[in-house]
Amino acid sequence: MVKDIQLRVSLKEEEIPDILIKKSAEWLSISRDDITGIKVLRKSIDARKPKIILNYKVSVYIKEPVPETSDYTFNYKDVSKAKPIHIIGFGPAGMWAALRCIELGFKPIVLERGANVKDRRRDLKAINQDHFVNEDSNYCFGEGGAGTYSDGKLYTRSLKRGDVRRIFENLVYHGATDQILVDAHPHIGTNKLPKVVQNIRENIIKFGGEIHFNTRVTDFTIKNNKIEAIQLQNGEELITDKVILATGHSARDIFKLLHDKNIAIEAKSFAMGVRAEHPQHIIDSIQYHCEGPRPELLPAASYSLVQQVNGRGVYSFCMCPGGFIVPAATANGEVVVNGMSPSRRNNKFANSGIVVEINAERDLKKYEHFGALKALEFQKDLEKLAFTAGGRSQVAPAQRMTDFVEGKLSNTLNETSYQPGLNSAPLHSLFPKLIGASLRKGFKAFGDKMKGYYTEEANIIGVESRTSSPVSIPRNENLAHPEITNLFPCGEGGGYAGGIISAAMDGERCAEAATGKL
Repeated sequence: MVKDIQLRVSLKEEEIPDILIKKSAEWLSISRDDITGIKVLRKSIDARKPKIILNYKVSVYIKEPVPETSDYTFNYKDVSKAKPIHIIGFGPAGMWAALRCIELGFKPIVLERGANVKDRRRDLKAINQDHFVNEDSNYCFGEGGAGTYSDGKLYTRSLKRGDVRRIFENLVYHGATDQILVDAHPHIGTNKLPKVVQNIRENIIKFGGEIHFNTRVTDFTIKNNKIEAIQLQNGEELITDKVILATGHSARDIFKLLHDKNIAIEAKSFAMGVRAEHPQHIIDSIQYHCEGPRPELLPAASYSLVQQVNGRGVYSFCMCPGGFIVPAATANGEVVVNGMSPSRRNNKFANSGIVVEINAERDLKKYEHFGALKALEFQKDLEKLAFTAGGRSQVAPAQRMTDFVEGKLSNTLNETSYQPGLNSAPLHSLFPKLIGASLRKGFKAFGDKMKGYYTEEANIIGVESRTSSPVSIPRNENLAHPEITNLFPCGEGGGYAGGIISAAMDGERCAEAATGKL
């Protein structure tokens, strides 16, 4: 017999050996000896009150063994001689599109502009230390996409788009810890994700797929509303039958290519703002109601904040407890910041994007002449402004949070995790009013919600601009572009995902559509 039950465990109880067995026996009114094992289904922390509680959902196995294998199986087979599907981009959407193609008996041929995870590290080092951006291989482009070196958070709200559990199980199949199946807000960590990504690549190649790194797509040959061939930067031309476009939210050259070829794309609303960075102990003390170091059993505390300011949403995005801020520009002459955390989340800083909703229809009147690229151009202009304000390198402009709200230049800045360094700049006057004024009111409101959040000990660092794609690529009910019948826009770049899990699910769906198995 198997019983699923909910258990509440205090921090003190958590230290007791076999506490879940003891509590399960009490809850079910059975002998401990009757319990053959327990499988944790979900674990979360309730820190709303000073007495912190760990909530568990568990399956209790009574007089029967705990199964050792997963309910999910992945049936990969040799597709080396099968019909090819071309996939542009090897982020989460492209990776899972390729894996799903193999399951369905088709050969994925992946074209990735950036380097593999190992070589990509050199390109990241060049950004951090030399302030040089390789425009094909950086924190956004390369094997695994932006997800590989951008924290690895797996939380998603896209529960109706596909089988979320299947993606999690597939990550475990490729080397992720099975803890991600349990945690309420699962996270792999930027130090462990590259190995998982490498395992996926090796599996795709093992079963007959192809992955071509340092291979940038520059053009399409289109006849009779179909892509007949793909042109590469090296001069090579690839004849194609089906194309899955999974280039991510920062592939501006692809957006421009589609626009120049009069292939329908649309400006999309998105969000922009800053990274807010606090000492982690401040966030811990607020969230866990503690003075001094947080209890050892508790992870670095996180937060989620949202505030309506004059009818416009201001909210936290990609919060990274125990993390660090990284330079996420994709071209020289721009400064973009993002956040990530290692698996242990043991850095001494907490950071989060604090961003403002930008409505593409209402807010960008000065950019209307750019048509479908107006949100992209707005985004680009602010990144160039941040580059100038930082001192024309990857040094980022920054301000103490209180100085930003009060409209004062910071005489000094707090210590930071951002490796290229910070330059004191008047972000309060550099941002357009719709962003700056909203952020100032938002920070004050967040300070009311989290006592201690609004503090001079926090830096705000600009600009956080790559929250999602500023362009969407339309598709019909069969997931194909309404004008180009064999083009399948996919993932974040198409405007159909917002993170690793939702992108992976969309990649699977696009593979099913491209192979006629949807």
